[in-house]
Amino acid sequence: MHAFLLACLVAAGAVAAPLDLAPVPGRPNLLQLGVPEVPPEVSARLEQYENARAAVLRDVSPDGRAMLVTTRFGSTAQLHLVLAPLGMREQLTFGDEPVSDAAFLPGRPERLLYLQDKGGGEFFQLYGLDRRTGRSELLTDGRSRHSDLVVSPDGRRLAYSGTGRNGKDADVYVAEADRPGAARRVVEAEGSWSALDFSRDGRRLLVRRYRAASDADLELVDLATGARTPLLAGKGSVGGAAFSADGRYAYAITDRGAGHAALVRVDLAQPEAAPRPVAPGVAWDVEQVVVARDGTVAFTADADGVSLLHVVDPRTGRLRGVALPGRGVATLRFPSGRSDLLAVGLVSATSPWDAWTVELRGGKAVRWTRSEVGGLDPAGFVEPERVRYPSAGGAEVPALLYRPRGGGRVPVVVNWHGGPESQHRPAFSPMVQFLVAELGVAVLQPNVRGSAGYGKDWLALDDGVRREEALKDVPATFQFIASRPDLDASRAVVWGGSYGGYMVLATLTLFPGLASAGVDVVGISSLPSFLESTQAYRRDLRRAEYGDERVPEVRAVQERISPLGRAGAIRVPLLVIQGANDPRVPRSEAEQIVRAVRANGQEVWYLVALDEGHGFKKKENRDHADAVTVAFLQRMLAGAPPAAQQRGAASAR
Repeated sequence: MHAFLLACLVAAGAVAAPLDLAPVPGRPNLLQLGVPEVPPEVSARLEQYENARAAVLRDVSPDGRAMLVTTRFGSTAQLHLVLAPLGMREQLTFGDEPVSDAAFLPGRPERLLYLQDKGGGEFFQLYGLDRRTGRSELLTDGRSRHSDLVVSPDGRRLAYSGTGRNGKDADVYVAEADRPGAARRVVEAEGSWSALDFSRDGRRLLVRRYRAASDADLELVDLATGARTPLLAGKGSVGGAAFSADGRYAYAITDRGAGHAALVRVDLAQPEAAPRPVAPGVAWDVEQVVVARDGTVAFTADADGVSLLHVVDPRTGRLRGVALPGRGVATLRFPSGRSDLLAVGLVSATSPWDAWTVELRGGKAVRWTRSEVGGLDPAGFVEPERVRYPSAGGAEVPALLYRPRGGGRVPVVVNWHGGPESQHRPAFSPMVQFLVAELGVAVLQPNVRGSAGYGKDWLALDDGVRREEALKDVPATFQFIASRPDLDASRAVVWGGSYGGYMVLATLTLFPGLASAGVDVVGISSLPSFLESTQAYRRDLRRAEYGDERVPEVRAVQERISPLGRAGAIRVPLLVIQGANDPRVPRSEAEQIVRAVRANGQEVWYLVALDEGHGFKKKENRDHADAVTVAFLQRMLAGAPPAAQQRGAASAR
């Protein structure tokens, strides 16, 4: 009881014992507490894996002859131009901070646009880059948050979201391309608004109001008059939208009237009419949609974590599938001046993100970038096994299982994903491949209730107070591990970031004795304090997912399932990793659980980066954090784990 009261006092701010953090030797931007020296051999074994790169497709030129990608050659991902398949990557930006998005300006080959933040704070600013001089110009206010950059097909206008009006609501701004710094607000309203697509003449804009993954509206904005026309309203999702080539229709991704996110066509002359399904035979969640200048529609569907590409013929409406060399698609782009070519960003479990083009007539895929994997042999990488296992209430949890080659019973790292509206998919992770190949550890990635990709009912099963019921997927996961003769349930560690970090702490506090240790990366330790301290622009969005902490009966459930109030139940070692500038899950969430667990006399390793936010984006910081994680896992998975010892002692009593 004493530990519980102490944890509650810490959460309320009545007890805030200072943490005696010290700089990591030689790295003054990294502070630590309780972290032993990382053995040099750990860093040496990790080095090759840490040198794997990725080339994330950002845009394709109007003629399809150039690509913009972000890739890392130094510390952070910067903007590069690729002028031919497997051609040289010409670096265009050279900042200390990563570039998060970029676009060509059709008709202005000398001009590029990109978004960049500072220190991981996610207050992104829009910049214009003049390729003739190499100089970048700040186009936004330098203070508020900007996102969702869209450029019109004719290159005359650009749009983006910004919180400059009050720091909370995200309005939609539009600027003329010849005066990009003189933007005007075309949507000024409460909530989180973003631009999705310009009509081909640049005179109209599709915008979305996002309230939650399952609740968004789609509107049409006339940029000359400012008139806004509702297209999809009421409860239901809007995952994306694009104009038809002739401007008569909008193609939208929504779960209205379906059990999954489907592609529909909205008649803009009759917006009150029921949307028409475009591909009723596709039973998976549609991810994204793009439209070519001749009206060809391309979209991807998430088939149990694998992206399937479909193309709709503009003349016949016939649907056909197009084979892809990768398993996941992050970016889908038609060059604004072509209809025969599609640019795609592809990834698989054994190959990093790279840029490709697909010729739609013959289906030929052409690789534009080949990302290095640190000199390692990709043939040694492991593909995951798809598994499913039962949980409470008749639920069945889909998951990915990465197993070391060879036989024998192996330890397990349970990797909870963030979001929670996210999904583990077969995507390349140097850390996962290292754990499997070098440490001989299996990695299990569950898609528990509330995960995306399995329809709207599965997505909603953890909303609000239902999260308490959905947490029963945790013991079900460990029951599955125990049922496998090739997995060692007595040596299982939980690891996750963001909401996955919450799941780590929930496992250790609500279900003690299951895991031998936990690795919490930028995780939530108290749902009420997280909702009260996350950035204002995202607070209502998170309340829609977790419930409103201002409602007493909702708060009571949130407190009951918050790890901070149960910190006394943590009897195994814990590693906490945090970015000091995190706008989503503030540093206070990490430090209050560190204080509470230390107050109980339990072992905690704590690492914080002063120049990072929601995850580590700078290579040198990420390398050190991964080395600390590996050292922690090696120690916790060697020999008899504390959790097993605890269970044995309890049974003896």
